[in-house]
Amino acid sequence: MRTISRLALIAAVVGLSAAASPAVAGATPGHGVSAVTIFDQTVGDTQYVIREITIAPGGATGWHYHPGPVRGVVTKGVLTHHDADCSVDGVYRPGQFISERSGTGYVHIGRNLTDAPLVLTVFYENPAGEPLAVSTPNPGCSFE
Repeated sequence: MRTISRLALIAAVVGLSAAASPAVAGATPGHGVSAVTIFDQTVGDTQYVIREITIAPGGATGWHYHPGPVRGVVTKGVLTHHDADCSVDGVYRPGQFISERSGTGYVHIGRNLTDAPLVLTVFYENPAGEPLAVSTPNPGCSFE
């Protein structure tokens, strides 16, 4: 299973692309977010997914957490990432990697505060049968 996760992450990093049907990103209520699933395979009790996620200028994912770990790379634009205490816990530019912990203790939001589209290639290592992201209420921040 480890080999599969490494291969999937390598594929994401080199910009693997394939035709797939568009889908809304896992977390709601986001706005200006679209996603294309590039790879989706379940092995044993783990689902491996690669998605290309686009966040329009001024868009955001909505507050959420992930049941499994998430890793990604910014391929275009700038991602501003906030933790549940409302602070910016990272600003990511093209070529930079982001890693998100899993579980209810890591509620966060991703925002595009620029006037250009933001594109991410994201790799999910998710428990089979669980959603890729679980929406949560705004934890009390003055935005979103």
